Amino acid sequence: MSKAAVVVLADTETHGEMGRMLNALELAKEYKESNEEVTLIFDGAGARWVPELEKEDHKLHNHYIAVKDRIAGVCSFCASAFGVKNAVEKSGHKLLDEFDDHPSLKYYIDRGYHVVTF
Repeated sequence: MSKAAVVVLADTETHGEMGRMLNALELAKEYKESNEEVTLIFDGAGARWVPELEKEDHKLHNHYIAVKDRIAGVCSFCASAFGVKNAVEKSGHKLLDEFDDHPSLKYYIDRGYHVVTF
């Protein structure tokens, strides 16, 4: 059994970036359905995805809902820098700030997680 920390760095601006977001959600779903440990982290421009995915009419909304319970949170610094901090807080996701206001990927690496970025 393996463990994965899926990190979304892709922005929301292009079709290709939406493809990366879908791939991240699909990997998280595959792990979840295999009863293996998985956590999803939104970092960098990826923080912009949370308010988009919260929209019920978004193409990826149902994919997001399927793994919402596996989301560790959103980078605190990046949520502020990209102007989505209030939306993230409204979504109920945790703002991650373990290392210099950013999520600690070392935490996951030290615990044997494979870190996969999209």
